[in-house]
Amino acid sequence: MQIRALHAYLLGRNTNARHPDVLAAQRHERARVRSEKAIRSGGRSLPASA
Repeated sequence: MQIRALHAYLLGRNTNARHPDVLAAQRHERARVRSEKAIRSGGRSLPASA
């Protein structure tokens, strides 16, 4: 029974999987937002070029 449930879960997850390029773009955007939050809160200074 447990194997059948796991198989059904994996089948559904793989069927609805996102494209790797989309996942990478989302990851980069989240990192950029985190970086901006840290700069605004005073956690990091701005780079010399900014």
